[in-house]
Amino acid sequence: MQPFSPDMMIYLLDMVGIIACAFAGTTLALHKRFDFFGCILVSMVNAIGGGTIRDVMLDRHPLFWMTDLNYVIVITTTSLVCQIFFTLYQKIDWTLKFFDAIGLAAFSVIGLKVGLAFGTHPMIAVMMAVLTSIAGGIMRDMICNEIPLVLQKEIYISASLAGSLLYFLLAKIGVATSLHDTLTLATIFGVRMLAVMFDWHLPSLRLNFKN
Repeated sequence: MQPFSPDMMIYLLDMVGIIACAFAGTTLALHKRFDFFGCILVSMVNAIGGGTIRDVMLDRHPLFWMTDLNYVIVITTTSLVCQIFFTLYQKIDWTLKFFDAIGLAAFSVIGLKVGLAFGTHPMIAVMMAVLTSIAGGIMRDMICNEIPLVLQKEIYISASLAGSLLYFLLAKIGVATSLHDTLTLATIFGVRMLAVMFDWHLPSLRLNFKN
């Protein structure tokens, strides 16, 4: 495999998302005072949950983490480092959202590229991007007895959708693959972090009727 080949780029992106989500999962588990193994379990679910569901839906077998132990090793190591060096601190919310944003960007691009590689319709590929990026976080929050972040009025799924649309636009105008991958990642991460910094929320569609 040549350096910076498409397969290598996908693999590196996957590892970036895995590490970020493992940090996010362990951070929340520590905040909830989970034990040693509980933190590792939550980090595993957060890091590989979305990709696992995506691959099952696409009938993509064997599952990526079952044939490459690097995933399990990286997640476990990341969780251990987080447990050793991260104490229970007061900026838990910002830290969780920061690592979530990294995972959101990386996994959105991964899910999109995997969906397209399987020849799915672009709309289905976008759905795979969203699923890959949010499913692990939803399961993490449920285990930790939290209302899933993505089901609130946060700018989260919409950031993944915006990045996916940009990906297709850049591909249509002929931008180099490596460049539009980078721009898509930066857009998703940037939109999500701007939403966190400036407290942006999606508007409610509920109508208010006055008597």
